[in-house]
Amino acid sequence: MAFTAKLMLLGSGELGKEFVISAKRLGCYVVACDSYAGAPAMQVADEAEVFSMLDPELLRVAIDRHRPDFIVPELEAIRTEVLAEVEERGLNVVPSARATVMTMNRDRIREVAAAELGLTTSRYRYAESLDEVRAGAAHTGLPCVIKPVMSSSGKGQTTVRREEDLAAAWDYAVANMRGDRRRVIVEEFVDFDYEITLLTVRSREGVSFCPPIGHRQERGDYQESWQPAAMSAGALAAAQEMARKVVDDLGGYGIFGVEFFVRGEEVIFSELSPRPHDTGMVTLISQNLSEFDLHARAVLGLPVPEVRLRGPSASAVILAEQDASDYVVEGLADALAVPGGEVDVRIFAKPTMRPHRRMGVALALAEGIGEARRVAGEAAAKVRLLPAGEIA
Repeated sequence: MAFTAKLMLLGSGELGKEFVISAKRLGCYVVACDSYAGAPAMQVADEAEVFSMLDPELLRVAIDRHRPDFIVPELEAIRTEVLAEVEERGLNVVPSARATVMTMNRDRIREVAAAELGLTTSRYRYAESLDEVRAGAAHTGLPCVIKPVMSSSGKGQTTVRREEDLAAAWDYAVANMRGDRRRVIVEEFVDFDYEITLLTVRSREGVSFCPPIGHRQERGDYQESWQPAAMSAGALAAAQEMARKVVDDLGGYGIFGVEFFVRGEEVIFSELSPRPHDTGMVTLISQNLSEFDLHARAVLGLPVPEVRLRGPSASAVILAEQDASDYVVEGLADALAVPGGEVDVRIFAKPTMRPHRRMGVALALAEGIGEARRVAGEAAAKVRLLPAGEIA
């Protein structure tokens, strides 16, 4: 079979699914891997592998069996030391093995940003026990944010406002961390005006940026995003300078989701993901090339053109409300018919649902950001996920 390149995707969620679609359009052969069968990206890939990527031997066996041209991580729960091993043997890890090691552990990327590159960050301490959590909170002051050094989508994260709540926050972080590192970061709570994701593309042609994306979170997970986020030219320039420094330090090619808090003209580095970002799903409607298209082009060494914004756009997540191993989707026609702008809906087709699990996203393009957010939110609210036994 003729193909442009063979990719092994480690993690096959909704972001991986959109990336596979972009890669397939460029002629790639894709092996999608995850810990459960029927994951979203597996539905559009050429092959699928089901195994725990926290098992180093299973990960090595899968890589050796497929011998991909590019290994593309899409989640944090990976034995990153295996990626370093295979990179030493000549395989291409996206964006690089060092980048995956640094960014899949919040403590390591924070040290790169704060200690090595001198970027502005919040005050922080690490903790591996409740006593160390208490010491960390004494350093940062209350309120503070406690989150696992290895997690995603806000899992295990708590904002603590009272000293008596530190123990519960530690327990919650340990219970929801990915991997087996019982370590958290205790971080100063930043009273920011707004937060952004700056999608930063590092390609053979250099570093480029998408317009900034604003977003709103609940339970540490994004609920809606919009593009462009309103910010001053000075603040945007500061964010771009910091993003360029950190992605150049990490190296490799691909898209990076760099998160910042903004307070007045002060820009504070928060986190970084070396892959498409969940808040960047808005780019499926907002840009001439989505973040997934840009990632695929950069990874393959193809030209990355200037990003053009189609207009004010927004995304709103569609969440499950209950547990079900079999469910139906209703209200799709109503969602797509919401007036006020161009509307699209993506259903991820995850095999099961549970409360607060992200099952889809509504997208809207409108005359202004406020209208786009309204349309996207109304469209998302019209989609209903019902257990198969409760069909109306």
